[in-house]
Amino acid sequence: MFYEKELTAKIIGAAIEVHKALGPGLLESAYQTCLAHELVLRNIPFEKERPLPVVYKGERVECGYRLDFLVDEKVVVELKSVNEVHPVHKAQLLTYLKLTGCRVGLLINFNVPKLVDGVVRCVL
Repeated sequence: MFYEKELTAKIIGAAIEVHKALGPGLLESAYQTCLAHELVLRNIPFEKERPLPVVYKGERVECGYRLDFLVDEKVVVELKSVNEVHPVHKAQLLTYLKLTGCRVGLLINFNVPKLVDGVVRCVL
């Protein structure tokens, strides 16, 4: 779990850098593109928009879900650019953790004045 804690700190640092440069108020897709660039600059391995199949009663069902980021096969990162994070957003992240088998996830809402107020860390 120590590695995941260190990794989430690096991801949050990259997200803060993006937020400092762009500020709040843009679409999620802009933050996603810039965060991907920042992760590359920091040599943090990730996969963007990784397909997420659902297994239902032992059968793999393609439902079109995609993770915003899977970082180093360990941390699921879900991005938002919303006025307020709702319980359904956290539930979505927790479901993604269950489906991937990852233990740690970050919900990052870029639509806040200070990014630290928009980060939620979830542990399964």
